[in-house]
Amino acid sequence: MLLSNAKGSVPLYMQIKELFVAKLRDGRWSPGDLIPSEIQLAQELGVSQGTVRKAITELVENNVLVRKQGRGTFVANHDSQRALFHFFHVVDNNGLKVLPDSTTLSCRRKRATKLESSKLNLPPGTSVVSIERIRTFDGRPTMLETVTLPSEPFAALGRVGACDLPNMLYELYEKKFGVTVHSAEEQLRAVAASDHDAELLNLPTGTPLLEIERVALTLDETPIELRISHCITDNHHYQNTIF
Repeated sequence: MLLSNAKGSVPLYMQIKELFVAKLRDGRWSPGDLIPSEIQLAQELGVSQGTVRKAITELVENNVLVRKQGRGTFVANHDSQRALFHFFHVVDNNGLKVLPDSTTLSCRRKRATKLESSKLNLPPGTSVVSIERIRTFDGRPTMLETVTLPSEPFAALGRVGACDLPNMLYELYEKKFGVTVHSAEEQLRAVAASDHDAELLNLPTGTPLLEIERVALTLDETPIELRISHCITDNHHYQNTIF
């Protein structure tokens, strides 16, 4: 890619940013990697250090890169803190945010429903991996989650005996399958507990629940996961801080 600051072209720092995104997308920069210094990158690309810094700053603000004081800039990876603060918005009534424990109930291959195909941009009837799990706070079942993944590249998760899944699925996607979730889109709605919800969450059928529908996206905005959570809200609620 040729860099140019000619009038009317894409701003130079945006061209640099796209070069960095390409390095992330094709795996030249992997999660957890220390990237070259701003000075090194500026020399390599023949641009000013300020231009490189501006490109890196935008990627830091988008949680793609992470600056660590005295150590440099790293490619973001998924750990408990990132999962908690960037992708989990359920808090208790005191405003405390804690990742719940998880118990996997099932993990299997099946044909995608119309909704799943639509949300994941898959042809109708495509094979997908479906995971169902209970999430508990202080030992109380509070959320019932259904997670749907495209079989490519997650087919191994649908094999018999693969149900012992970790609490943090995004870390699993990254470390085992080389898929990093960079952003997510969520929709909220009120629903009534189905018979299935009621049995697993120890509720009367018809109890009001909060439904959180999340589509997780990779860096190039490919939808990689559909997650539908049904949450009891007597002791917990959804909270999202807008800056």
